[in-house]
Amino acid sequence: MTDRDRTKAVDRRLFVGGTGALTVLGIAGAAHAQTAKQEPKMQAKSAANAMRVSHAITQFVTGFDLSGVPQPVIARARMVLIDTIGVMLAGSHEEVSHLIVAMVKAEASAPQASIVQESLRASPQLAALANGVAAHAMDYDFTYMRAQAIAALIPAILPVAEATAASPAEIVSAFIIGAEVAARVVRADQDGPMFDGWHSTGMVGVIGAAAACARLMKLPAAAIPNAIGIAASLASGFTANFATMTKPLHAGNAARNGVLAATLARAGYTANPAALEGRNGYFQSFARGIDVKLDGFEDFGSRYDLVSGRYRFKPYPCGGLTHTTIEAALALRARVAGRFDDIKSIHCGVSRAAGQRASTAWPADIEQAKFSVGFLVPYSLVHGAPRIAAFTAKALLDERLKAIQPKITAAVDPELGAGGDDSPAKLRMTMADGQVFEERRDFATGSSKLPMSQAELEDKFYDCAAQVIDKSRAAKILSILNDLPGRASFVDFWPLFRKA
Repeated sequence: MTDRDRTKAVDRRLFVGGTGALTVLGIAGAAHAQTAKQEPKMQAKSAANAMRVSHAITQFVTGFDLSGVPQPVIARARMVLIDTIGVMLAGSHEEVSHLIVAMVKAEASAPQASIVQESLRASPQLAALANGVAAHAMDYDFTYMRAQAIAALIPAILPVAEATAASPAEIVSAFIIGAEVAARVVRADQDGPMFDGWHSTGMVGVIGAAAACARLMKLPAAAIPNAIGIAASLASGFTANFATMTKPLHAGNAARNGVLAATLARAGYTANPAALEGRNGYFQSFARGIDVKLDGFEDFGSRYDLVSGRYRFKPYPCGGLTHTTIEAALALRARVAGRFDDIKSIHCGVSRAAGQRASTAWPADIEQAKFSVGFLVPYSLVHGAPRIAAFTAKALLDERLKAIQPKITAAVDPELGAGGDDSPAKLRMTMADGQVFEERRDFATGSSKLPMSQAELEDKFYDCAAQVIDKSRAAKILSILNDLPGRASFVDFWPLFRKA
């Protein structure tokens, strides 16, 4: 039996426990320990081509020309900017953001860049840290390739853009560059358990952020491999910290480190130009013996993952792997017709990935609520779609939800597969009179299969912005973003972005 077969055999036995997400760390960890000693099989053409990854990234960063980019790619970039900045506005009022801002304030750094909805200004690195935490604070941000792999990108771009007086076109260019570099890092190990246990937001995001910042800082070609090499050593974050404040810290840390990597490289700081694919480098250290395919780094400019890769705009501010379960519950809501006391049991069949993240337990706090089907399913049945108001201390006191939670069980359903950004789910609800309702959802709203419209994204933007600013101010921000990349200047954005 191969390691992969053993892992599959383990998966069939997984169940979501009442105290948290299901874990098989002892078994799966042993399997991975065996493969960790193996070097990944790099599909490089020759030893002479050992530096081709950083060379390909350098060529893409320095040679990128926005005028040659297909319009759908530019439109997608604009939509992600709107979505992310909206989520940053909402996230800025979360406690996790307040704690980070207090730390940034205590650092008293050079006031060069704006922090979302703060009068305080800070160094680009610390502004990126605070903005990155705000962007990921509510788990409401854009899902791309593998989870929120580029959550750090816009938080890193904004302070560098402000400090360098970058134009709107340069900002959009930097975003596309960072997103496409990040996508190829993911695709290099797409068939394996990429960063299994590691969080792609921190692992991939820092590489994309460094590439984007290298473009904005106009790094010479010779310095860009150093920026990528530095960023590779700063990649971090593991999924054990999901459902805690440290999860959004992964985005903030990746944003800050992306700025740091480009800043150091600009000053002449060196790194191994083959730090991604070289011996004891990024892929060898994290791929754990699985084949790594580097061909993706050869299709820069001919393929844009922003439109051809996997993506999802999130309609609910919680763990994305639970969204199909939420929408299955929403579909059953009308059939229950308020008969909540008559519910005997609710069983959730979930994918393997969802089983490793989600919990059936009643959440102890708002962070846990974002990953608890024991909260999300009752909330969806009683109140409807869980938007921002669902994740408040008041919502956690709702006795109607608490009464339903003990009736919920969950288990990994092998039929639903490993699960990814679109993680299928089944719900089976049994009533006291024996009546049974069933619902299955394979794709969540916001995915490429069920895309959100521009109008729906703008509604989400206004809902997010309303947490901290009035509608008039929000409309001005949205107008600027909708005018990208063609407007002449971004100067009028910064006073709206920071606190009045």
